[in-house]
Amino acid sequence: MNIFSKLLPKSARNWILSGVGLLALIVFASFIIVETTKAEVVIKDNGKEETIQTHADTVKELLAEADITYSQQDELSHDIDAPIENGMNITYKEAQKITVVVDGEEEDYYTTSDKIQEFLKEKGITVSNHDQTSHGKNDAISAGMKYTVDRAFKVTIDNGGDKEKVWATGGTVGQLLKENDISLDDDDKLKPGKKKDVTKDKPITITRVNKETDEVKQTVDFKVEEREDDSLEKGKKNVIAKGQEGVVIKTYEITKENGEKVNRDLIDEEVKQESKNRVVAVGTKEEQQEANLRTVSSNKSNTNKSDTSNSSSDSSQSDNSSNSGGEVMHMNATAYTIDCAGCNGNGYTATGINLRNTPKVVAVDPNVIPLGSRVWVEGYGEAVAGDTGGHIKGNRIDLHFKSKSRALSFGRKTVKVKVLD
Repeated sequence: MNIFSKLLPKSARNWILSGVGLLALIVFASFIIVETTKAEVVIKDNGKEETIQTHADTVKELLAEADITYSQQDELSHDIDAPIENGMNITYKEAQKITVVVDGEEEDYYTTSDKIQEFLKEKGITVSNHDQTSHGKNDAISAGMKYTVDRAFKVTIDNGGDKEKVWATGGTVGQLLKENDISLDDDDKLKPGKKKDVTKDKPITITRVNKETDEVKQTVDFKVEEREDDSLEKGKKNVIAKGQEGVVIKTYEITKENGEKVNRDLIDEEVKQESKNRVVAVGTKEEQQEANLRTVSSNKSNTNKSDTSNSSSDSSQSDNSSNSGGEVMHMNATAYTIDCAGCNGNGYTATGINLRNTPKVVAVDPNVIPLGSRVWVEGYGEAVAGDTGGHIKGNRIDLHFKSKSRALSFGRKTVKVKVLD
């Protein structure tokens, strides 16, 4: 430049220097004009504040200049087409996506709220205190969050007859009872079961079962045992042993459902005191004497008849004499003895006759043959109707034999029977 300036005339050098200075002045002035015409704007981008000098005409141009992508879900303090003014404060907040799942149904939302509670209010979503949610109302919202809501419903619990309604959001019956501090005893009944799912249309029923025991003291009547006594006059009785009542303690288990008795079971029986029979002696002295007289009379009759006929006719006449008088009945006859299993082992009949002293005794139905009657039985002879039996009903008769072999030999047959007196 110095060489170049030396070659030029002095006037030319002055002219060139003046032109360069003017150009520089123009450029500087233009720069000053451009800089002084810029607007100063403050942008708060998602909480981060920045001051910008801009020639943008609108907010939209300014956001593009600041490399901010705006969508309708975002929050913006000014209209997108608003003109830029010097000293403006523009606030921008990007919307976050949140997925809301209510009882399994999903829906996407965009929000600029900071907390769940603000978001729910913004979108008009109602959540009760009984609903089950994945996040608390004061939890912060983050991008891509999934917020679930299980709506609560009321369930009726019949607790031993006392009904109450409680809130539930599903789960099992056992979980719901635990949440409501309801416990079960081992004997209680639950419907539906603990592992069944809770539904809004199905009540839960608890049957309270209570078991208790009850002891009952009972007396056992003694039996009266009559024994023939030939040393005692007929018709008289003498108490040999008074007899004693027995005592039994019975234990019952009583089952109650919701306070009402539904079952009573005997679970134990203990004999505290055995009963003792009353023993009564029954006089037969007169009866024995009459029997002896009848025997003597019968012997005399047989002796007289044997003197007037031969042995064949004698047997025939004796048979006719024995069954003379009275109506002939044809009866089904069986035999028994005090020595057989299941027979009257104490040796006394139902009327008190000692079978060991009075061998010919028959058991009858008192409605057919009166007890105490003297009867004649074909193939057996005369006997006393002095006994009864559980199976001796109607046209039945049971003949007593001294030995078991003779009873078995007799077997069962149909015989003629007459009531003599």
